[in-house]
Amino acid sequence: MIQLDHMARVVLAGCALIGLTGGALGTFVVLRRQSLVGDVVSHAALPGIVLAFWLTGSRSTPALAAGAALAGLAGMLAASWILRRTLLREDGVLGLVLSSFFGLGLMGLTWIQRQPDAAQAGLDRYLFGNAATLLSQDLAWMAGAALLVAGTLALLWKEFSLLAFDADFAAQLGWPVRGLDLILTLLTVVVIVLGLQTVGVVLMSTLLIAPAVAARQWTDRLGRMTLLAGGLGALVGVLGGAGSLAFARLPTGPAIVLAASGLVLLSLGLGTRGGWMWSGLRRRRQRREGREAVLHG
Repeated sequence: MIQLDHMARVVLAGCALIGLTGGALGTFVVLRRQSLVGDVVSHAALPGIVLAFWLTGSRSTPALAAGAALAGLAGMLAASWILRRTLLREDGVLGLVLSSFFGLGLMGLTWIQRQPDAAQAGLDRYLFGNAATLLSQDLAWMAGAALLVAGTLALLWKEFSLLAFDADFAAQLGWPVRGLDLILTLLTVVVIVLGLQTVGVVLMSTLLIAPAVAARQWTDRLGRMTLLAGGLGALVGVLGGAGSLAFARLPTGPAIVLAASGLVLLSLGLGTRGGWMWSGLRRRRQRREGREAVLHG
């Protein structure tokens, strides 16, 4: 039986928790075709991390997480403001905001790292993540944030389900579509901030998208897809965390993304609902049945 020390247990639990929460929420992000939203929030979080460190002089997780959350929300508000006042397409606006905030964050990070201050050491780990820096107290607040996301999804399940498939019909029913959309955005910010220390700002959005994309290849039921995406997210989180522990110089973010990418490719090939193999078999069976119907018609 494999024995894990305390640090390894904390790392694997943190990675599993992030993957579980990101995968479950990512189901709604994918179904609403808002994959770029996760990218915007995660990249926009970097200047918030830099500003929080500059103001507090501390690398404490709560302070940096608060800065990241505010900056991520500011990025989404900036994108929304531009969309309402211009004729630009949504993908172009999101890409513009993403690159602008990330460039600002990189400039700030470079400036801070050139200062003669030992406290900034390791701040660049937020780019690609390093689960080895997780502490037991980090795991506690991460669990609280994950419970908040899970509880909100459960409480507003019916509303989010209709919003994911037919927002126009939800608006006709008189539901507060903009309010529900804002809640989903806030939950996305929470999940992104949850994984910044472990996965990093560059790659965190993958943990929102990849498990949901993989789960979609195995089922077309929303409830099952959400549970499966959460489970697959936890799996790739553990695999990536274990890889970063096994290879000391391997950042956690790339390890998790590689595991998630492999899972997506496997699901695209073997998935019983959308996989290439089963889709090909169904098409062959339908053609065969069509020929038989013609011959015996």
